[in-house]
Amino acid sequence: MKILPLIALTSLAATPLMAEETRHADAHEHGVGQLNIAIDGNDIAMELHAPGADIVGFEYEATTDQDIAAVGAGIEMLHGALDLFVFPEAAGCNIVSADAGLEGEEHHDDHGEDEHHDDDHHDDDHAEHGHDDHDDHDEKDDYHDHDDHHDDHAEESHTEFHAEYLLTCADPSKADTITFAYFDSFPNALEVEVQVISNTGATAFEVERDAPTLDLSDLF
Repeated sequence: MKILPLIALTSLAATPLMAEETRHADAHEHGVGQLNIAIDGNDIAMELHAPGADIVGFEYEATTDQDIAAVGAGIEMLHGALDLFVFPEAAGCNIVSADAGLEGEEHHDDHGEDEHHDDDHHDDDHAEHGHDDHDDHDEKDDYHDHDDHHDDHAEESHTEFHAEYLLTCADPSKADTITFAYFDSFPNALEVEVQVISNTGATAFEVERDAPTLDLSDLF
């Protein structure tokens, strides 16, 4: 997904306020998404990051048919930029391009095979020295440690959704509000941290479910 290179990404990287906000956005928090907006002439570029829990209600890797279908449906809904983020009709905004998908789902290799591939050899050695009971005890500890290790990884694994949009507006000065129908589409979403950059500078906002309209009038 390379919709934003000239407008948003370079601007975000060059702006101290936005860089600071981006560092805060790195902290994964259920219910809270991040939306970057860059306004350049008639073009409005948007980049959304949302926790899997907000979009589909879970963050583990989808393996069942039901979960895979939920992920597919979530991605399909995220493609509808103007259905999720509604601009005034007078602005005459249209979608030039839109893309959405899974961004970050950690995969962890199973190291058990490397850790235990010599178990039979060790069992024979220990049996010769009369340490069968001790070996059984060690094996149980090894497996408990191994299971705990994977549980820790499971807790750290986060699935996130990522979407990028490029809009063109006939009169961008009329794009002075955005209504976040996003909250209606995704009931688990509670808040979106918004970062906007335009020719007036960079500004950060927080849009919450109970106040879903973002006022951008000061930017025009």
